[in-house]
Amino acid sequence: MKKRLLVTAAAVCGIATMSGCSLLPTKSSTDIDPPKTVVYKSDQPSKEVAKKEETVKRELYLIDRNGYVVPQTFQLPKSTSLAKQALEYLVKDGPVTDELPNGFQAVLPPNTEVLGVQTQKDGTIIADFSPEFKQYRAEDELKVFQAVTWTLTQFDNVTKVKIRVNGKELASMPINKAQIGDGLTRDDGINFDKGDIVDIMNSRPVTLYYVSQGEMGDTYYVPVTTRISNAQTDSYSAIVNELVKGPSEYSNLVSDFGTDTKLVSQPVFKGGKLVLNFNDGIYGNIAKNMINNDVLQPLVLSLTEQKGVKSIEIQINGKLTALDQQGKPLSQPVSRPKDVNTKKL
Repeated sequence: MKKRLLVTAAAVCGIATMSGCSLLPTKSSTDIDPPKTVVYKSDQPSKEVAKKEETVKRELYLIDRNGYVVPQTFQLPKSTSLAKQALEYLVKDGPVTDELPNGFQAVLPPNTEVLGVQTQKDGTIIADFSPEFKQYRAEDELKVFQAVTWTLTQFDNVTKVKIRVNGKELASMPINKAQIGDGLTRDDGINFDKGDIVDIMNSRPVTLYYVSQGEMGDTYYVPVTTRISNAQTDSYSAIVNELVKGPSEYSNLVSDFGTDTKLVSQPVFKGGKLVLNFNDGIYGNIAKNMINNDVLQPLVLSLTEQKGVKSIEIQINGKLTALDQQGKPLSQPVSRPKDVNTKKL
């Protein structure tokens, strides 16, 4: 049976700070405190206080409570080396510690230092770590190189990642010997799920986004690499069908697509835009003409992982009549969000 999202609204807790006055006994003349020296401060704020720290948004790939490697978007202090800084925020007990969402943890071993980051003209980035990098748990090996690879390939000029330890390039990971080879890319996948495909030679990987729930009832999106048969020549339709089918029943993830969601014509790709023509099933159980955020976002995230796809135009029976969950018309193509799973500060 397909799993559906049971709770879609985030649980929101408000904290109100109240102040009040205490009633104290009146002091006698002998109890009066001696006079104190009063120091008057300037009303003008110091330059340090007045100057607001500049920040930039960056995706960090962390481990959630279910063991998935998941992007979370943070506001990081502006840095001269954005890639190096992003890696430093992947270290356990490092600068990300106080900002971690509930149930999430960093992936690199404590005390790991980022010795340097070099970007080459061909889009390869080389990350050099201190020896502490090798001190991860064996069962976390794939999570480590996936988190490093996907964090670094968020940058526009980076397509491939190589790893060094103390200046020595690794051809494989230190413990279980997972192969790095000539470098790691997003094509190497994340959070692997073979699904129903057992013939590796006659299938190909695609990365889909499914829905997970946080400890406070909030939802976020998890990338999962699965395999589709090479007999399915249209990758776009295959991805939509996989999203409708939903994740493996053994996973902790869900899909909010209605089981009657179908494409009524073949997807059309041109100039970076992918046109998808659905039946009414995509509306699910919410208000007429509205597409749930937990349907729209996984759809856009999954399809923009495909090479060259920049935006998605969503038609319903050939017409641009759909609305998003906020009631805004989806008359224009929807681009991939810049901030995936933005952390609420």
